[in-house]
Amino acid sequence: MIHVLFVCLGNICRSPMAEAVFRHLVEQEGLSDQISIDSAGTGSWHVGKRPHKGTLAKLAEYKISSEGMKARQLQKEDAIAFDYIVAMDESNLANMKPVIGEPEGVTVIRLLDLTEHKKDVPDSYYTNDFQETYNLVLDGCQALLKEIKKTI
Repeated sequence: MIHVLFVCLGNICRSPMAEAVFRHLVEQEGLSDQISIDSAGTGSWHVGKRPHKGTLAKLAEYKISSEGMKARQLQKEDAIAFDYIVAMDESNLANMKPVIGEPEGVTVIRLLDLTEHKKDVPDSYYTNDFQETYNLVLDGCQALLKEIKKTI
């Protein structure tokens, strides 16, 4: 089983969107029994809360389930539990290091590193552009799944 964790700042906009989109893609490929998916935030402000209403609306628009999703904070143990830890931006990468360090055998990347975009996913909590976030998340998730499929 390959374990994938998406990380953003508060775990209510970008990383839960990535979790839901990636889960949807994995289900479409029939790989749910081989890939597990979760998300977390580097901050604790929203722990236990559902994703942001903009994220929920965008997922609903594309008929992607957000069932059971609640924000949680990144934990030291995540460095052991996950094979891929995927940050939404450079700041998230920097904020993750004091928590998870530089774990061996774990791929730690930004979501868009595997795409032609090679940039950060803008924080839709501040930009309020959930469509841009969705488009970038979809591209990143498709590229990540393509990469993971090479190993299974």
